[in-house]
Formats: sequence, C-alpha cells, structure tokens
Amino acid sequence: MIYILLPVYNEAANVPLLRKELAEYFRNYRVYYVFSDDGSVDGSRELINEHFAEEKFVVLGDGTNHGPGFAFNLGFEWIMANSADPDGDKIISMEADCTADLSIVDTMIKISDIGFELVLASVYVEGGGFEKTSWLRKFLSFFANMFLRQKFNIKVLTLSSFYRLYSVSLIKKIKHTYGTIIKEDGFISMIEILLKAIKVKASIIEVPVKLLSDRRKGDSKMKKLKTSINYLTFLMKTDF
Repeated sequence: MIYILLPVYNEAANVPLLRKELAEYFRNYRVYYVFSDDGSVDGSRELINEHFAEEKFVVLGDGTNHGPGFAFNLGFEWIMANSADPDGDKIISMEADCTADLSIVDTMIKISDIGFELVLASVYVEGGGFEKTSWLRKFLSFFANMFLRQKFNIKVLTLSSFYRLYSVSLIKKIKHTYGTIIKEDGFISMIEILLKAIKVKASIIEVPVKLLSDRRKGDSKMKKLKTSINYLTFLMKTDF
C-alpha cells in the first residue's frame, strides 16, 4: 500500500485539480489518501469529502490551526496505526497545492524498492530547480539549507521540502527511538524528521524535481518572517 500524506490548510481552490491529477497518476497503484487538515476555514474538508468520495481516503484534524508539523505528525501516527504491512508499505508526502511534479513518483518508488528508506525530491541536485518562485523564497531556502547543513553536518542538499517518500518501517523506527515522530509544529518540522532519519542511520537518496509554483492557486501558506525565526531558533538547539 502507498499512503499519500497531504497536509491541508485552506486549499479549496486546489482540491478539484489535485483529485484529478492524483487519481489519474495513481490509477495503477494501491493508494490510500491521508489528508491532515490543519484547521481550514475555506471548505477544504468538505471539498475533499466530495471529490475523493470514490477513493480510499481519510481526513484527519481537530479543526484547529496548529502548523504543518502537527499535521504531518498526526498523519504519520494514523498511518503507523493502520498499516497492515509496515515492512512493505510506503508513504509519499507532498503539498496539497498541486506544485508536486508527479512525473518522478515512479522513479521514487523504484528507488525505494531497492532498499532506500527515504527518497527526497530535491530542487538542488542536478536536473532540479524552481519555476516561477519568488526570489525571496529562493533566498531564504538556499541560505537556510546552507546553514543547517553546516550546523548539523548534513550531506543531502534539500532539507525542507514536503515532497518525500518514506518507508513506514522508517517512521516506526523514528517513533521507537525518539518517542515522538515530529515535535516541531512549523515548517522546520521537515528538518527535524530528516535529522532523526539520519540519526537512526536511514538509507537516504535524492532525486531531481522541478518545483511547479506557478500551478498553485492562492498564496503560499508559509509565513516567511515566522518561519525564518523558527529556523534561527532551531539552529540554536544542541539535541541533534
């Protein structure tokens, strides 16, 4: 089983296209859509229930906006509790705003099948890149990644992307080792779980991807100032 984990926050404008593209791409796979709704107030949950009615899916969340880290942790916990084959099942996480390039999914799955526990879709490896992304977001992403790689001696290039493939067994290993899969509520949560994966000696690889920002309807949900402060605070931590 492949669990498609999608944190959602006010993505009503993107849900119809998201369903169309996911259903078309994954029609030959056994998939279960896990939506972790982080307190949407635009009818996202209702639209998901409507458009994904013919798919296997669940919508999680308590109606409160906690942050993407909380949403991811909720989704990972649900998948761990419901996976019938933790050694074989996989999780593909991505944003719900249609910016993920689905053309690399087959490659990610094949790489996972040969033994990699974490496959990162990377805009920074050769062949990857940004399309119509603001210079400020590129600037913040580049320098945040650079400082974090130096601080924690990380060898991979893309640290904060949502677009990844995890083995369920890796998530269970992180939970067993740390007690909590993700503790941070904000976007820094992607760094946290990556560092934990590195510390438990997961086999990790990156594949190139283009970030399709121009396909998103509505603004990015990342609050740049708040996220920058969270990154700086995280850099001061010593527990990794």
